[in-house]
Amino acid sequence: MSQRLIASSALASILALGLVGTAAAQDAGKEKCYGIAKAGQNDCANLAGTHSCAGQSKEDNAAGEWKYVAKGSCASMGGLSAADAKKKLESMKK
Repeated sequence: MSQRLIASSALASILALGLVGTAAAQDAGKEKCYGIAKAGQNDCANLAGTHSCAGQSKEDNAAGEWKYVAKGSCASMGGLSAADAKKKLESMKK
């Protein structure tokens, strides 16, 4: 391997580690807020288990879909905790 390739690989590794650390630090001041995500704007898997990726919600404000928000701001946005969202989903099944 050339020294240039080794140096490029090392730099890429350092940058990747920095991005992982930054993401963890950003998540520290956030919480999952259910029922506020617009269609296609959820942050990850839903409670129902019908999808496992971000951006796959099909409807606005679905109870099982969530977004990260600043800690303590979910209730003021009209959102639900995970427990409350699960209860709402269960009541909708009946």
